[in-house]
Amino acid sequence: MKSWQELILGILIFTGCRKAYNPPVIAAPDSYLVVEGYIDPGADSTIIKLSRTVDLLNNGSKNPLTGAIVTVESDQNNSYLLTEGVHGQYFSPGLNLDMTNKYRLRIKAAGKEYLSDFVGVLNSPPIDSVNYTIQNDGINIFVNTHDPNNHARYYRWDYIETWRFHSAYDSFFKSNGDTVLYRDIINDQIYTCWRSDTTKTIVIGTSAKLSKDVIANDPITFVPSTSYKLSTEYSILVKQYALTANAYAFWENLKKNTQQLGSIFDALPTQINGNIHCVSNPSVPVVGYLSVGKPSTNRLFIFNRNLPSWVVVPDIDTAACNFTGALYNYIAPGSNKLPVNQVNEFINYHKGARNPLIPIDAIFSAKISGLILGYTAAEPICVDCTLRGTRTQPSYWKYQ
Repeated sequence: MKSWQELILGILIFTGCRKAYNPPVIAAPDSYLVVEGYIDPGADSTIIKLSRTVDLLNNGSKNPLTGAIVTVESDQNNSYLLTEGVHGQYFSPGLNLDMTNKYRLRIKAAGKEYLSDFVGVLNSPPIDSVNYTIQNDGINIFVNTHDPNNHARYYRWDYIETWRFHSAYDSFFKSNGDTVLYRDIINDQIYTCWRSDTTKTIVIGTSAKLSKDVIANDPITFVPSTSYKLSTEYSILVKQYALTANAYAFWENLKKNTQQLGSIFDALPTQINGNIHCVSNPSVPVVGYLSVGKPSTNRLFIFNRNLPSWVVVPDIDTAACNFTGALYNYIAPGSNKLPVNQVNEFINYHKGARNPLIPIDAIFSAKISGLILGYTAAEPICVDCTLRGTRTQPSYWKYQ
């Protein structure tokens, strides 16, 4: 057995002699097509996202592909053109396709043409339930589903999280640039907002080794107890896709290669092939797997009052959220300077380098009833929740 001195020496020799190795994928001069999405054969929209791969030294930056021509084709020679949106998204409203046909994707971009294999329609069975369990350090969210016909067997899930939150302070006043006015707290409130986030990992599951096609309490995501998502009300919409065995193998391989790097289509360490090919140059890799089918969804609400008394961590720097008392006129004790109108200096429009503070509440005179001397105020990020979300309540939102 080696002594600890020998082990340390071995480590020093190893680390001192090793050289940085940059595998070819890091410095690859080409960027390859990435295709994300599925064809919905029903009344819901079909959305295909196109992007280019980036090398590993690019910190996972997104690289959307614009200006492409994207069409859905059937094995009966029908064609459906998708409309280009923003950030490399191509979409169509409900296609209402014949469920008995097979479909593929044709993409023309940057002088190259890409085709997917023809794929049959595989609709997802309903999600039985989405539930959660409370742990010491947060909540685990699970999904339950089954297919009585034993047709699905392979599944993928993604989700959209939405949460209701408050700004640090509730503002009852606002400035129009030169005057402080009472705020319309119904139509112009900036205290309560909603914010959303999407799946950051690949979530898959299979019942292939079971006698029945049943998925029981498969984990979807974990929300830490300190997360600001749990500060008031939280909701998660889980979307479930049924996959073929080949599609599942693709997502399983992609998960192994990307899960430690970030989001689904960030920089890839190895080449991963799907069912989409470059017909202009078959040697050019394409990352993506096209599936066709109608997904199923299920929404869960979690309310803070039903959770332990956890202390959530604000998603902004609260050190900058101290009240500032802005008085109309202020002269520092012992100063011979002229009075400074602090409301104009810090709240109303001014030519200073920083943004004006947002007024919060009035500072009343202790001697003259109703006389406003000035206002408390704070930095906009501490008062205006719309800087981090939207004040428009989602149509599906509910309270308890």
